[in-house]
Amino acid sequence: MGVTTFRGLQVGDAARVLDAFVSDAAEMSRQGDVHDLDTARASVSRMRDNPETHTLVAADDADRLLAFAAVSVDRDNANGWVFYWAHPDARRRGITSQLVRALADRELGEGGLHRLELGYRANNPGSAAVARAAGFVREGLEREKFLVDGRRVDVVTAARLRTDPSPDSLASISS
Repeated sequence: MGVTTFRGLQVGDAARVLDAFVSDAAEMSRQGDVHDLDTARASVSRMRDNPETHTLVAADDADRLLAFAAVSVDRDNANGWVFYWAHPDARRRGITSQLVRALADRELGEGGLHRLELGYRANNPGSAAVARAAGFVREGLEREKFLVDGRRVDVVTAARLRTDPSPDSLASISS
């Protein structure tokens, strides 16, 4: 089961979106309220119908969604807020890192954006690895930003600019 394609989110992805949310409800709860096929379809439709939300999906050779990334575009400032998640089948395989990098490359290139931002929980090393591999540079820490399971959690903010070196350049510098 290898990744063969990056593509936009499709209506037919709703069942796989639901599966991701149900398979890891605690982790996915911050990504939205998806708890049955109707709410999964509504979530997919909202993202597909919003012209300021640009999506990209990593799909396997059977065209099953493995990971999802999107950017909410602020056209006035040429900025975007990136968010992403992986189906449990795809975690710790580098798929989400490749996907987020492809999304960032597209939006900072042909998408015409200058700056992409994202945030991840400071206690989530997997999300931190995705951001770094996609070329995002840590900019700060938002202390106790999220309330997760009754506890305050710090959030790391990171960004990637059109003028930043490519992630390939960053990897070769740190090697």
